[in-house]
Amino acid sequence: MNTKSTVNRWPFVVGLIAAITVFIWTLHPILAPFLVGALIAYLGDPIVDALEARGYGRSSGVVLVFLVLLLVTSLILLVGIPLLIDQLDQAIKKVPVLYRWVSTSVLPSIHERISVSPVTLPPIDWEAELAARWQSVGKLVATSVASLTRSGFGVIAAVFNMTLIPVVAFYLMRDWDRMMAAILDLVPIAWQQDLGRMVAEANDVLGAFIRGQFVVMLAQAFLYSAGLWFVGLDFALILGTVAGLASIIPYAGAVLGVGSSLIVAWFQTGGDLSFIAWVGLVFAIGQTLESMFLTPVLIGDRIGLHPVMVIFALLAGGQLAGFTGVLLALPVAAVILVFCRHAVGYYRSTDTYRSD
Repeated sequence: MNTKSTVNRWPFVVGLIAAITVFIWTLHPILAPFLVGALIAYLGDPIVDALEARGYGRSSGVVLVFLVLLLVTSLILLVGIPLLIDQLDQAIKKVPVLYRWVSTSVLPSIHERISVSPVTLPPIDWEAELAARWQSVGKLVATSVASLTRSGFGVIAAVFNMTLIPVVAFYLMRDWDRMMAAILDLVPIAWQQDLGRMVAEANDVLGAFIRGQFVVMLAQAFLYSAGLWFVGLDFALILGTVAGLASIIPYAGAVLGVGSSLIVAWFQTGGDLSFIAWVGLVFAIGQTLESMFLTPVLIGDRIGLHPVMVIFALLAGGQLAGFTGVLLALPVAAVILVFCRHAVGYYRSTDTYRSD
């Protein structure tokens, strides 16, 4: 393959990328259900492949994955969400008591120990403040629901989008491998091998985060919530869930979870050191399981997206294209990361880098 032929392909490639970008930018308000369905298909494809290797048909494997997904979703909606809302309600009611404790006990103790000028927190009418805030939230929800119901088209569109997601996910999951092979077959033959390798690397990067880190986050949220509930800590579900989800940033989940849980434990028992030790033991066990079992098994030695890159990509995607941009952010970031690695490797092989 001569160099001129290769160079002549680049305008077509650049034009194709520009056309795809314009297409997404123009239609991003209606792409959300398709992207959510594609995400579900991407997550479920390895499981369906494993079932297929055990002798199941492709469609049968997809049906089994959907049944499990439906069961998990139903449990979350019927059990987890009501418990979380109930604990949030209890936590909000505890805010005035916590504020009073900090103002009358914690700050005076700190002033005595470090000999600084006393600082007093301003008095707040918490009953009125909380009532006003909850009333504002209620008004916002009521206004949103009223505006939605006033538009019959809006209700129909919302219901249609919700029902469209499982349909799209089913067909994409069933035909995922065939579609990926067909897309790769459209690439010029001279590029197929290199591009296939780069796509595989991007899949490893994205999979290490979505299929790996995401599952680790959920597992840690469950472990922390269950452990804190077992030892009897108030707001165990909230604290455990926040600690698990915050583990997207290494050690941030443990630090945030331990700090907030120890404060709640101290406030709940009046400083019972044995109870505080049990709370600390929950996080010690969770971190041990994460480092010795969850991360090695679910992520391994694959290099996923850096936490800072994940945060930036999600914020940038949301700023550019709203919810659709958030859904596209991580795949695009994974592809950019792989291309940057190859670009750096190519640069290091040039005379510009190697020459004196």
